[in-house]
Amino acid sequence: MGVRSLLNLGLIGLVFLAISAQVSAQASAAAAARKQSSAGQAHKSTSSDSALDEGSVTNGVYRNKSLGLSYKIPDGWVLRTDEMNAEAETAGDLNSGDKDSHVSQKQRDMGHPSTGDNRNGRVLLAAFSRPPEAKGEDVNASIVIAAESVTMYPGLKEAAQYFGPLTEVTTAQGFTVDEEPYEVAVGSKTLVRGDFHKDVGSRVMRQSTLAFLARGYAISITVIGGTEDEVEELIDGIIFAGK
Repeated sequence: MGVRSLLNLGLIGLVFLAISAQVSAQASAAAAARKQSSAGQAHKSTSSDSALDEGSVTNGVYRNKSLGLSYKIPDGWVLRTDEMNAEAETAGDLNSGDKDSHVSQKQRDMGHPSTGDNRNGRVLLAAFSRPPEAKGEDVNASIVIAAESVTMYPGLKEAAQYFGPLTEVTTAQGFTVDEEPYEVAVGSKTLVRGDFHKDVGSRVMRQSTLAFLARGYAISITVIGGTEDEVEELIDGIIFAGK
């Protein structure tokens, strides 16, 4: 893809380790899995950091003015945005100390940060159809929107390149690539989309990630569902200004 694959994969690891936690939750092991969430590797903050609005949720709708993006969160879903960012910061604090800290080498290899500084990456929205630790017969549907500084990936010039390291992390979590990334129009915006699936017992977990570059960041919108129709319905909730 033309972008060097980094050992610490930043918020890509955070997003997909959180997704992996859903699977573990359904197998009664979510608490341990969720602790493997990761934040971005520390880098010097750039002027673009202050240009990105993290957005907010009001009356069940997430709005981000700087991205021209809004999303209607399905009724009854639970928000985990603050929790995921807090876990990322805690993981960073653990890993920034002594080399013999409680963060294992395997966890570092899967994206744990070297410090607790996450100015270059944040989860903007994380919503689940039920708490990740709650058991259920069906796939725990979710949407996670994350922003990661392009400085994390030297040579990143277009959204399609982002799918190199993203696919690496996703397949490491047991997902299979359905097809090569492709461009899709969402209202007035053109994004790059990648589709994946993973067998979870007798069920199939389907994942689609849509990505674009904006204000010096790689923005990823990842949705999880148990069927293709459910995934498409969640994607239909993505609205850009002008749609």
